[in-house]
Amino acid sequence: MPQTVISIQTRGQGLYEFTEAAQKFVAGQASGEGLLTVFVRHTSCSLLIQENADPDVRRDLKTFFSRLVPPTSDPQMRWVTHTTEGPDDMPAHIKAALTAVSLGIPVSSGRLMLGTWQGLYLFEHRDHPHRREVVLHLSVNAG
Repeated sequence: MPQTVISIQTRGQGLYEFTEAAQKFVAGQASGEGLLTVFVRHTSCSLLIQENADPDVRRDLKTFFSRLVPPTSDPQMRWVTHTTEGPDDMPAHIKAALTAVSLGIPVSSGRLMLGTWQGLYLFEHRDHPHRREVVLHLSVNAG
């Protein structure tokens, strides 16, 4: 079963699309049906399948999660004890817990079966740039 790791360089909080990299991997490995499993190897970012047409969607999601889980410097977050890695770290862990670190996408005829406006995103929850690793694992129907 083919597997690879892609690296995504982030510039701080936000959504980073990697649909094209995942599609290239799948197209080079499969011509039949299968399942692509996507897994992020970090605890302060996550994965989303989300609209890729209007950038306002990404902006609004980032704003929503920032309001839902503000940094620990916000008075309503006084209860947080894990603060040694900065005011964005524990909120990043909470945001990752509320979203997904693994996704499954059906594959048919060597193509991801995403909808017209769907894209694959790494959702960075930390303020500073990071290099994130995403594992792509393809299970292909042998029959």
